[in-house]
Amino acid sequence: MIELTALSPEVQAAVLVGAVLVEAIVLYGGYGLLERVAAPPVIKAIKST
Repeated sequence: MIELTALSPEVQAAVLVGAVLVEAIVLYGGYGLLERVAAPPVIKAIKST
């Protein structure tokens, strides 16, 4: 495994930005899927009360 401290600061920054971007994409997709699955029953329950 590559040790990140051996890399230049610019590469370390790029790796960090890439990791944050990947995390944001995963969370965006996960929350989108959760909304698509969970929202209709919740809205139906709210409307029926």
